[in-house]
Amino acid sequence: MSATLGTLIKKLQPQWEIEVFERLSDVALESSNAWNNAGTGHAALCELNYMPAGKDGSVDPSKAISINEQFQQSRQFWTSLIEEGVLDAPSTFINSAPHMTFVRGEKDVAYLKTRYEALRTQPLFEGIEYSEDSRVINAWAPLLMQQRRKGEVFAATRVPAGTDVDFGALTHQLFDGLREQGVTVQTNTEVRSLRRTSDGDWNIKFRRTVGKTPGSVNARFVFVGAGGWALKLLQSSGIDEIKGFGVFPIGGQFLKTSNPKIVAEHQAKVYSQASVGAPPMSVPHLDTRVVDGEASLMFGPFATFSPKFLKHGKITDIVAQVRPSNLGTMLKVAFDNPGLIKYLVSELLKNHNKKVESLREFMPSAKGEDWTLINAGQRAQVMKRDPKTGPALQFGTEVITSSDGSIAGLLGASPGASTAVSIMLDLLGRCFPDHIHEWEPQLRALIPSYGKALNVDAAAAQASMSETAEALAIQV
Repeated sequence: MSATLGTLIKKLQPQWEIEVFERLSDVALESSNAWNNAGTGHAALCELNYMPAGKDGSVDPSKAISINEQFQQSRQFWTSLIEEGVLDAPSTFINSAPHMTFVRGEKDVAYLKTRYEALRTQPLFEGIEYSEDSRVINAWAPLLMQQRRKGEVFAATRVPAGTDVDFGALTHQLFDGLREQGVTVQTNTEVRSLRRTSDGDWNIKFRRTVGKTPGSVNARFVFVGAGGWALKLLQSSGIDEIKGFGVFPIGGQFLKTSNPKIVAEHQAKVYSQASVGAPPMSVPHLDTRVVDGEASLMFGPFATFSPKFLKHGKITDIVAQVRPSNLGTMLKVAFDNPGLIKYLVSELLKNHNKKVESLREFMPSAKGEDWTLINAGQRAQVMKRDPKTGPALQFGTEVITSSDGSIAGLLGASPGASTAVSIMLDLLGRCFPDHIHEWEPQLRALIPSYGKALNVDAAAAQASMSETAEALAIQV
């Protein structure tokens, strides 16, 4: 998010000075790191969370369309940066990986077919396929069908144009481009507090993590892109808009294999339904991953618990966030979500063999010795007061902006990095209302669908997807 925002601002106002502060020894070592996330180019092609079934069994495709529209803007922006030489060869950060959904049981099969019927006529979902035939699904993803029980009811959808994204590599390349334009990126530097000055600026106090040397700088605008720590820093700022917010940290683990024989038989990202009580970001999926040019498979996530808001956070994080303004929200969310607690406990009790058993629901032929467990990143699930429904645990991302637009920050998780461009475009409009209109020609040059809806124009949608697919060297 920070790298995307910095890149946009430097394109729009190259004379503005930007400073970046990073706690760790390098950028992208937390949530953006390739092994701390699933690497899915989230476009709602396979993720069922964006189209839950209603009580009558119907589905609404509007959220899925919105997510896909946002990912198309990311593709357009990355295309522009490749053409300008800011980004390296596309294969260094993005690769084709068909997106599939696989479900079992009559109820979920009926739902998936309804979802398919709702999406197949939408221009941005052109090419989506559906099948209940084991031979067809075997051709798409052989590992799903090998040794599957006879008579089992299942179905799958597939979109060949899905992607696998190394967000760590992308983040590094964006920051390298910013450094070349004079942006200062200070690593090993922890921001300790944010305070409003008498003239309306922000005083940022920081401390070097090596040597503990303190320092400070004043800024007219601050973006807090600190992952799980964003809540702590926004609370430090004292802005009214952060009151009532809390976060619940959920960690994750994945099973991983680099066995070339297994990897060669599965070239897709396959998502399914979340377990009862599981948070939406815990949807099980068996994924192709390409990191540093090497292909592997990952399955998960398996939830873990730590009171830290980041992998490199502090054990006091979950307690330190408590304020009078958010205590009620947090207690109500805990009371209303016993299924989440039950789910976390069940996940924590799973040993390696139990995790492999979960994998076998996707891949019946899986052998435990082929898979190793890796720790993924921490996700800070947002707790907030909804004006209509009251305190709630929220899936997705939440941009917090002060009333005067001088400070903003990002809370939440998926779809996150995939839709960073769209999220940051919205932030620019909220924080720089006096500039956004004059920036529009430049923004449309960088992101042709800026201010437009692609899905309402089949020809425009197809043209955009074809042009970006060619530039990014991915499947149309």
